[in-house]
Amino acid sequence: MKNLRELILVIALLTITSLNAQQAKNVILLIGDGTGLTQLYSAYEANGRNLNIYSMPHTALSITNCSDKRVTDSGAGGTAIACGQKTYYSAIGVDKDSMPIPSMLEIFKDMGKKTGIIVSCNLNHATPASFVAHVKNRDLYEDIATFYLNGKCDIFLGGGKDNFDNRKDKRNLIKELQNKGYEIVYNEKEVLNAKTNRIAGFFAPGHLPKAKERQTIMQTCLKTTINKFKDNKEGFFIMLEGSQIDMKAHDNKFSDMIEEVNDFDECVRIALDFARKDKNTLVVVTADHETGGLTLPATGKDMDTCAWSTTGHTATPIIIYAEGAGAENFHGVMQNNEQFHYIMKAATKND
Repeated sequence: MKNLRELILVIALLTITSLNAQQAKNVILLIGDGTGLTQLYSAYEANGRNLNIYSMPHTALSITNCSDKRVTDSGAGGTAIACGQKTYYSAIGVDKDSMPIPSMLEIFKDMGKKTGIIVSCNLNHATPASFVAHVKNRDLYEDIATFYLNGKCDIFLGGGKDNFDNRKDKRNLIKELQNKGYEIVYNEKEVLNAKTNRIAGFFAPGHLPKAKERQTIMQTCLKTTINKFKDNKEGFFIMLEGSQIDMKAHDNKFSDMIEEVNDFDECVRIALDFARKDKNTLVVVTADHETGGLTLPATGKDMDTCAWSTTGHTATPIIIYAEGAGAENFHGVMQNNEQFHYIMKAATKND
């Protein structure tokens, strides 16, 4: 009888757990471009052994290769996360045969969710482009910019102004966005004072300044976007990229890289603070690949001692961190494109 009672109790607990499993009404996806384990650990040590990302309870390893190379770029890596398929090096939102595939941002928009992109790079750079555009090569910046006109992204904030209003074809996409109802902002103060929840922000001709110089603009953009979206009945999706972690790793600039990770981690804190109060939000922190082959040699006496093995990308798997509704799906070792499917599983109603 004792074994029977234990079996009944286990079944009851499993049933309750199943019934209580929450759908993620909101999704905040934070991508640290080029961010491997050592980049994060270096920032953790530099911050007195403190990192908001490390408070997230669910983790998984992601294998980042693209369809035609062992070492991916942000185009194929971003597309795998955004669209759920591995594709060729430099592709943006297309499959191995260059056919367009929908991104989670586009799918969520069609579901009635508000959608946002926040980056510290050019808005047409590979990672943000993977969520909004469908082109054969990541270098087609002016073509990528035109996809923002389709209205799938409600708020997009970053750099790359020149690709919108200083173009070879003489089109002024900023005026076209205004005609489509977008409020245009050019700095942090204007973000704070924005009147609508349909905003296009252009903070630099190309990429934004480095973390120390741009100060709190990324955090302001995330807080503002969450506040604009939080009352939407169907929820929201936000992708924020710590774009310049990758750039400083390419340059093998250790201190600058740590500052970029810190800036990114502050955005993670804001996302987690909201999710922990909201209870219906999935937060996922991931990367498209590792950059620099960063190591911390045993001979190092302090955190200024590091070693880079390359100025390029590596095939080293990265770590995914997750918290909130549906976070339990992230565990073990997975392919980078599987993140798309777990996020969609968490945020899609099971009728």
